[in-house]
Amino acid sequence: MARNLAASALCGAILAAAVSTGSVLAKEMKIKATYDHGGATFALATGSPGELGLLKALAAAFAKETPATLQWIKAGSGASLKLLKARKVDMAMVHAPKAEAAAVEAGWATRHTLIGSNEFYIVGPKADPAGIKGAASAADAYARIAKAQASFVTRGDNSGTHKKELAIWKTAGVAPSGAWYVVTKDFMTASLMKANAIGGYFMTDSSTWVAERRAADKLAVLFKGDKVLVNTYHALLSAADTPGKAVAAKFIAFVGGAAGQKVIRDYGTEAHGEALYQDAAYAKQFVH
Repeated sequence: MARNLAASALCGAILAAAVSTGSVLAKEMKIKATYDHGGATFALATGSPGELGLLKALAAAFAKETPATLQWIKAGSGASLKLLKARKVDMAMVHAPKAEAAAVEAGWATRHTLIGSNEFYIVGPKADPAGIKGAASAADAYARIAKAQASFVTRGDNSGTHKKELAIWKTAGVAPSGAWYVVTKDFMTASLMKANAIGGYFMTDSSTWVAERRAADKLAVLFKGDKVLVNTYHALLSAADTPGKAVAAKFIAFVGGAAGQKVIRDYGTEAHGEALYQDAAYAKQFVH
């Protein structure tokens, strides 16, 4: 009887874990937008490129060559790669170099294609209570924020941004915790707005800053320029035979080609007076 009870408990634990995993994937699989241009449908997971409208622009340009319907699943880099591994999407556009390399090495992702870059800015209250304007590096800026116990907003979501942030804290020799370290579990724009609301520091990508700086009127760019803050984006294709794999492969080739690169290079200039992203030719110098 004890053995039966133990077996039942084990089955229950396995079922609970499966339900939990399924729930997480179901949440991450929510389609944020569908760009319907006819043709075959493919699913793409990404964060900021969708949030800022670049994905919509790329889908429209791609459809002029290949009619297709793009379903955007809004997810940070960590979640996007999880969905790709689980065969829930056909492709992902992410900025997590180590995780990308591991995915290709493990064999569940392919067509690893550099598509462009932006960079991270450390923004904060204009009075700069931690004094990071004079920092020698991103790690020095973080160390100053921690020493001052100044409010710092973190996405805390295993996204590419969060991974980069954690790497910088590690270099700074700081394990951030406490009331000053504010976790949002949210995307870039929402986290930037949280920092603006509480007068905190935040590491935002330059693309989001250019698009949202008018709304973040209590903040200013206080540190930038460290090479560690350059943020390269790659596209990856599922190695499995997912439903939209064929058209997703064509989309990756388009985005990495001349027409797609022009869209990336020019995107944002009309609305914001400057481009939100750099192209792959520029980004290549930062790939190691």
